[in-house]
Amino acid sequence: MSSLAFALILFSGIMHSLYNFLIKKSQDKTIFIWWLFLTSLGIFAAMLPFLPGPFPRPDAEVMLLTVGGAFCFVLYHLFTGRAYQHGDLSVTYPLSQTGMLYLPLWGVWLLGEHLSLTGFCGIITIMAGAYLLQLRRLTLAELLRPFGSLIDTSVHAALAAGFVYSLGAIIDKIGVTCYHPVYFTFLMVLVMLAFMTVNMMRPRYRTRIMAEWHLNRRFIVAGAPLMMGSFLSFRYGLALSPMSYAVPVRQVSVLIGVVAGVLFLGESCGKIRLLGSLLIIAGIFLVRVG
Repeated sequence: MSSLAFALILFSGIMHSLYNFLIKKSQDKTIFIWWLFLTSLGIFAAMLPFLPGPFPRPDAEVMLLTVGGAFCFVLYHLFTGRAYQHGDLSVTYPLSQTGMLYLPLWGVWLLGEHLSLTGFCGIITIMAGAYLLQLRRLTLAELLRPFGSLIDTSVHAALAAGFVYSLGAIIDKIGVTCYHPVYFTFLMVLVMLAFMTVNMMRPRYRTRIMAEWHLNRRFIVAGAPLMMGSFLSFRYGLALSPMSYAVPVRQVSVLIGVVAGVLFLGESCGKIRLLGSLLIIAGIFLVRVG
């Protein structure tokens, strides 16, 4: 992975953790995220006239990739929301990260990527760190506990989230390879917003949309540039690096989230979270040198 791609992915992870910190502080998180997408798209649209050259006309392949990627990422959020709502976070969160298991397979098999042994070890180390962060104890029984309830619907939802996210990552990589990353990101945000807007039209949400704006408009306005910066820098970095490396390195956002939780939300940082954080740092280093 080049230095530029590595820096872009790290920057994306930091921005991702910051706007997710604002989401945690919001009242109605589904509506808050919708407002973030809407505001980000507005900023994006205002920037387009200042970009060099006209907006390249997307062909059928690009539009198919955009719709497919947006559908995967919206589905990922739906699955994770269902998993978190009906299951224990310490079980569902680690399982939702299993998308990283598929990335080397998809990268080598479908995209023709070549991974070094060091880089592959880095991916596994990052995944182990992300897995550990939500565990309650460092015992064999606790390590295996997320897989002990495979008949639970929340476990199914978490595993589906990880798998769907890995498919979205493939589509993302193909999209930024055949179309300019800035414009592909714009189209992706537009289509994802369209999917979410359909959901917002349900009666349970319609009466709460403006209430969330009045309550958290400062956080929305602050979070929109962070979201836009995260999306753009990630897809630029993705265009310059193997997908198998880019997505795991972005897990630095999990590490930043732990630090933010300890510093600003009063969360504890026990031995397990410290070990998980150190593993993520070590894995990112291995990916960089590999």
